[in-house]
Amino acid sequence: MAGHSKWNNIKNKKGKEDAKRGKIFTKLARQITVAAKEGGLDPEYNSSLKVAIDKAKAENMPNDNIERAIKKGSGSESSDAFEEVMYEGYGPNGVAVMVSCLTDNRNRTAPEIRHLFDKYNGNLGQPGCVSFMFDQKGVLGVLKDGIDEDEFTLEVIEYGAEDVKDMGEGFEIITSPEDYHQVRKSLEDDGYTFVESDITYLPQTTVDLTSEDDIKNMEKLIDALEDNDDVQDVYTSWERN
Repeated sequence: MAGHSKWNNIKNKKGKEDAKRGKIFTKLARQITVAAKEGGLDPEYNSSLKVAIDKAKAENMPNDNIERAIKKGSGSESSDAFEEVMYEGYGPNGVAVMVSCLTDNRNRTAPEIRHLFDKYNGNLGQPGCVSFMFDQKGVLGVLKDGIDEDEFTLEVIEYGAEDVKDMGEGFEIITSPEDYHQVRKSLEDDGYTFVESDITYLPQTTVDLTSEDDIKNMEKLIDALEDNDDVQDVYTSWERN
């Protein structure tokens, strides 16, 4: 869930250990529940819920888990009130980092996030310090599986996509947030399945780390942030090689 880095470990993603996969499902379920509570239970009328469900399906989350998370969002019983918080800062060598969280206690989450930045040679900044370096985009990923690149590109551009990128093992389709759902539905109707499906933040420019220490610290920072229970997504301007 490191933002724009799915294609660097797509094979590892398929074979995640159960413990890590369980944690991802827990975070996705929380995101679905919060979206359902805030915008209603019908994804056709709740775009945030629709995006959360798309994302869960791209991670192969079972439908039963998704349905339970939606139903939890309709519950009248008292439950923890989660809020969305975006933390911004810099990793090693000035890599821009945005950390999307769902937390029921900012006084717990903020110090934990700050500690991780400090620990791995980064620093937590003020709101807005790096978000201007990112654009919000819809991102869909499909495996190649014999797809002709030229034909596929023409097809998705006709559906409303902005760009198609060859990521080696698959194609990444970039859309505006407004056109994301329509492009996804058109591709679904054509029989495509997705290894990535989300409205995310993409960096306008990227940073290439050359120091081994910087690379190790950046990897550890991302891993540590992703391992935090309150963190939903991590977006960076690091250009992974």
